[in-house]
Amino acid sequence: MDYSELSSIQLDVLQEVGNIGAGNAATSLSELLNEKVDMTVPAVKIVPFDDIFSEIGVEKVVVGVIVRVLGDIPGNILFTIDKDVALNIISSLLGREQDQITEIGSSALCEIGNIISSSFMNAIAKLTNLEARPSVPAIALDMMGAILSTTFIESGQFDEYILDLETRFLLEHQKMNGHFYYIPMPGSLEKILNSLGIK
Repeated sequence: MDYSELSSIQLDVLQEVGNIGAGNAATSLSELLNEKVDMTVPAVKIVPFDDIFSEIGVEKVVVGVIVRVLGDIPGNILFTIDKDVALNIISSLLGREQDQITEIGSSALCEIGNIISSSFMNAIAKLTNLEARPSVPAIALDMMGAILSTTFIESGQFDEYILDLETRFLLEHQKMNGHFYYIPMPGSLEKILNSLGIK
């Protein structure tokens, strides 16, 4: 399948998957943070593996939450947010200003990453009737390029294309941008797209 030539209708189908996942994640995050959270997916792209490093600031320090996906569509999920945004979220959760990511903060970010990953994978599973089970999340604070490299290496075997969902959260006091990368094992992405009627 040549993902570079997906039509606007096919991309709209993926956009809808992203929007459903974002809506579910926003509801869960609102409960966790005890404040209103809106979440949107302004852009959905299927990006060649080789291009991902040239499109992002690889030296930018980010917090990455990595989740392995098991079931019918195995792969890895990487959710990334800027370090300062992560600190703001932890401060909000703990009720006091945080200037570094402690063990408690890491646990909180893992839980947030878990909520977001599960929300998106559940949306995909529901619309495709495929089984997708997220594993226990792991967290990393490093340069974007290093986190991406590690995620790909840990996959062992991965497809040449990545599903990139740009995410935007609107909390009461801040906007938060992030990226949700689904790094599929060979065949997984094609299986998702075929199940959504994209051929």
